[in-house]
Amino acid sequence: MPSRTQPACRTACAGAGCFFLRAAGSERRPLAQPPMIDYNRVPKLLREPIMLTYATALAYLNRFISYERQQPATYSPETLSLDRVHHLLDRLRRPDQVFPSIHIAGTKGKGSTAAMIASCLCEAGYRTGLYTSPHLHTFRERLRVNGEPISREAFAHLVEELTPHIDAVPGLTWFEIVTALAFQYFAQSGIDVAVLEVGLGGRFDATNVVTPLVSVITSLSMDHMALLGSTLEQIAFEKAGIIKKRVPVVSAPQLPQALDVLRRVARFRATTITLIGREVSVAPISASLDGQRFRIDDQDFEIPLLGAHQISNAATAITALSVARERGLPIGDDAIRAGLRRVQWPGRLEILSREPLLVVDGAHNGDSALKLARALRDGFGRDDWTLIIGVSADKDIPAILDALLPAASWIIVTRARSVRAADVETLGRQMADRGVEVALTPSVSAAIDLALTRPAPIIVTGSLFTVADARAAWFARIGQPVDTDE
Repeated sequence: MPSRTQPACRTACAGAGCFFLRAAGSERRPLAQPPMIDYNRVPKLLREPIMLTYATALAYLNRFISYERQQPATYSPETLSLDRVHHLLDRLRRPDQVFPSIHIAGTKGKGSTAAMIASCLCEAGYRTGLYTSPHLHTFRERLRVNGEPISREAFAHLVEELTPHIDAVPGLTWFEIVTALAFQYFAQSGIDVAVLEVGLGGRFDATNVVTPLVSVITSLSMDHMALLGSTLEQIAFEKAGIIKKRVPVVSAPQLPQALDVLRRVARFRATTITLIGREVSVAPISASLDGQRFRIDDQDFEIPLLGAHQISNAATAITALSVARERGLPIGDDAIRAGLRRVQWPGRLEILSREPLLVVDGAHNGDSALKLARALRDGFGRDDWTLIIGVSADKDIPAILDALLPAASWIIVTRARSVRAADVETLGRQMADRGVEVALTPSVSAAIDLALTRPAPIIVTGSLFTVADARAAWFARIGQPVDTDE
């Protein structure tokens, strides 16, 4: 594989200047890449003057409509247009086509799975781009090369470079622009491979312009029903939109009605699905607060991430890498093991403190709340948690409460700093109606302060916005403030 100077993740790749894709029965053939521009390393005096700062670059982007901040009227080509994305990328000379990719959709687990795949590729010596959403503390988390977020200066330079092209394409959304920025950054950084997480749905998502080495579908469940459909079959159809002609698919375990849809789409696209739990056997071995060990077929692996669902995510990641290897992206088992051992994905059953016990998790629908409740009971052996909860108003709040309340002895309702956050008083009334002790607080930081007045373990959940506020509050409390965009 090609090589470029890269931070130690961290082994350098061998070769230079191209990446390789191999069709069945063919010789390896290099595909030329554009010259690498690593804005994090170019001496300042050699660069053109940058008019934008990081803050003004973000402000420019925030002029565009963001469906992370407000829900679109419909999930359709009218509101989410791949034509617009193609137009912008054409103007940029198709940066998305100069590196191979692995494309990941799903309701839950797609971010964790993407992080695992990227960590393994990095350990194998590949210069790896990782594009995920949303972020916890800083926008820069969304665009990473070998685990390092894009620098403020590189981001400002990139936005300034693309501004004339963005302004030339009417109707672009915030996420469509950010996706193009990611492709351009990865191409100019000289990556060998990209791991791309879908933002919303799949069929009309801006990332769906790529033809990847392998398409990955993580666990599907009910979420974003107002946009993607009110049944699991409808949601599965939208997620299956990332399936491409003759591109193999790897799927996490699915409910039968979702799996039927995935298989129908795969047949239509003349491709196959490898299903975790059926074609690939998975068995847990052991678990502790430091991580988990498990077996896939006849090989043992370990991950530092907690929760039985992360074993399923890891199996999905391993299988996706095996398929990518068959399609011309060599990676050894030792690199996969090392990548899984070292993966980090904050905010997902993350222990911020053991004394007092403080855990955060971004569960925000009924299915993920059930998985969290199971982990709190089985992994931690406790059912007396102080539950700090703040959810987005558009979520299935009753399903989340049904899952989590049995694990809680005390509920503290709060609100994250998000325009989508549910009203504290309304949420509190829903809980009080269920006969549990409830306290209301105006902020996540205040909720943590209140929770610490009792000796019970604390779980903060309901949304990644709530988790982000909890992490920021806790690390500020212990003198380790997190990097934010504020």
